[in-house]
Formats: sequence, C-alpha cells, structure tokens
Amino acid sequence: MHDEFLCHVTAYGICGGQRVGVPLGTYRAPTLALALWWLRDRASWIAERLDPSPEGEKIPAGALVPVADTVADVPTLLRAWCSDDARQELVADELAGGRLVRIAASDDTTEYELLAESIDALRMQRTVPAFVVPVA
Repeated sequence: MHDEFLCHVTAYGICGGQRVGVPLGTYRAPTLALALWWLRDRASWIAERLDPSPEGEKIPAGALVPVADTVADVPTLLRAWCSDDARQELVADELAGGRLVRIAASDDTTEYELLAESIDALRMQRTVPAFVVPVA
C-alpha cells in the first residue's frame, strides 16, 4: 500500500502559438483518502469557476456568455466525475497500486488536468536505472 501521494492541477492552453501550462495547485496528501478528497475538491473548484451555480454570489451582467453546443461542458464533466463512486473507486485502486492517475477535461480553449501519483512509486522509479534505447 502506498502511503503518500503527490497531486497536481494544471490548466493548459495556447499562448503565442505554444502550449502553455498554468499550475492551479499542488498537494502532498498524507493518505489515499485525502488525495481523493483533494482531487474532487479541485475538480469542483474548477467547475464552479467555469460555471457558477445560480445560488452563488451575484455575477455581473455580461460576465458569462453561452458557448456553442459543440463545445464540451467541462464543468458538467468534472462534477459528474466527482459524484461517480465507481470512478472514484477506480482512481483509488490505481493510486493504491502505485500507478499515475490523470483526469482531464477539455473545452475549445483549455485542457484541465488533475494528476496524482504515489510518492513511494516515484522514489522507487528513481532507484531503477533508466531504460535507454540507442537510436543509431
């Protein structure tokens, strides 16, 4: 069982013709449960900022604009992931097995990525010699 997990949230977009990542947060979770909680919390945080709930604070007129029906609904995708117990269990199993987990959702301008991995697995990878394949 892996005990500690490193979690990251990043938004990627295009700026000046290049793909650019903007870190939105990092957390070193001392337990699997806290890693899952943090990932859900950050996914909810992103969803709420992209698509605030009507019960929330007053939003200035013109601050939000509708998008085309063909654009992926990232807030809905992230909220669905947060509330899906089966997918949460799958993520927990992967992390407990020492595997990197990546949850990503994209709209027409930005990709939102949540990553988590076992710190123990990272340490073990550093002790294994690099696998090098000659090109020539």
